[in-house]
Amino acid sequence: MPGRQGSGSVVVMSFSQITPTLFLGGADAPHNAMLVSRKGITLIVNATLSHASPAYPGVECVRVPVPDLPSARLGDHFDRVAERIHGNRAGGTLVHCAAGMSRSPALVMAYLMRYRAATLRQAHRWVQESRPHVKLNAGFWDQLLRYERKLYGKNTVKVAAGNDASPPLIQPDAYITHDATSTTDGLPSGLQNFSLDDCHFIRMFFS
Repeated sequence: MPGRQGSGSVVVMSFSQITPTLFLGGADAPHNAMLVSRKGITLIVNATLSHASPAYPGVECVRVPVPDLPSARLGDHFDRVAERIHGNRAGGTLVHCAAGMSRSPALVMAYLMRYRAATLRQAHRWVQESRPHVKLNAGFWDQLLRYERKLYGKNTVKVAAGNDASPPLIQPDAYITHDATSTTDGLPSGLQNFSLDDCHFIRMFFS
């Protein structure tokens, strides 16, 4: 279901299906009462600071009041949200943030890693297939890498520094963040000492 589109903007789907019972969207998604009812949504995860969630009979709302900033501690909520999604398998779950591009995809990817046996690489591709314009900030990528290492003991992606001059909406598919414990062998010398603090976003590639 297409979302609003401004002049020169990218079309962002308001309601993307990740699994038969898990959906991802932006701030407008929970206000689509017809789709909420049709998809059997019984749990809404609202990962915004200021957008109110509509009240529906039989629908529970979980708030994750985290800003879309690299310094925000979204990872503190990974386990809690994943557990709530997993516990709501009998109904549908909608996870949303403001645009459905950063906070909510990160939460969904954490769930896929914990309960659907997906690596971070697989979780990213899984979400991107349904919602192509996901664009997590560097801090959320870093927290997902740490979460993947916690779950699996290793990371499935590596880091490369992004070019601040590159238009962020046309960045390449392969995007990822830095994990201080992962090897930098084989990276260009300019990236060997790369730190997330050195750039606004990151260009990631899969190993």
